[in-house]
Amino acid sequence: MTSKQRAYLKGLAMNLDPIFQIGKNSLTPEITAAIQEALEARELVKISVLQNCADDPRELAAVVSERTRSQVVQVIGKKIVLYKEGREEKKKIILP
Repeated sequence: MTSKQRAYLKGLAMNLDPIFQIGKNSLTPEITAAIQEALEARELVKISVLQNCADDPRELAAVVSERTRSQVVQVIGKKIVLYKEGREEKKKIILP
């Protein structure tokens, strides 16, 4: 992913609300599966890491992106933005 594409996705993510919250149980297989489904449906997902989660948001982002085969767009504070390119017939986001 180029820096121009990453900047474009960051702009799109600014208007998104977090649809997942990772709390004290950290990253469970259920949350990973739900994030995978959301990425396939939406392509761009924002995740919030709660205060009671002991894990570092950057490490969580790396683990989630590896498990869901997605790309980390950005990690700001306790917010993670992930992108996964959709299939040709279902593509919603066209990168510049």
